[in-house]
Amino acid sequence: MNDTQFVEQVRDRPGMFGLGHTYHPTAAFLLGFDQARSGGFLRGFHEWLTVRDGELSSQHWLVRVPAQTLPGFTFRGFDHLHLEPEQEQQAVDHLFSLILEFLEVRDDPWALTSMYAQYHHIRTSFYGGDPA
Repeated sequence: MNDTQFVEQVRDRPGMFGLGHTYHPTAAFLLGFDQARSGGFLRGFHEWLTVRDGELSSQHWLVRVPAQTLPGFTFRGFDHLHLEPEQEQQAVDHLFSLILEFLEVRDDPWALTSMYAQYHHIRTSFYGGDPA
């Protein structure tokens, strides 16, 4: 099973993985899977989001995803993350959509090279030269 198939299985059958349709546990599960893979599962995801959004952000993807999905979303910590069921589902759906879109780029050497080149351009444009 490749990473895309795994993500699709988690998306389609969350209960099989002990998940419901809530954002924080789903994101934490995927983050844990990334850690189990020594960071290789989502390596480049932050950079890809930067290129996709066209702007640098210091926010972790755990915060960026619901912020993109839910108008007026303000992150005050996961202890204070209380979303309505419909909002939870929207955030989960968006997370899976983003990760599946990212995996297409990550798994294509030419697309991945192009993405990193674009990221480098955005970063150097912002900071005014090569990062140290």
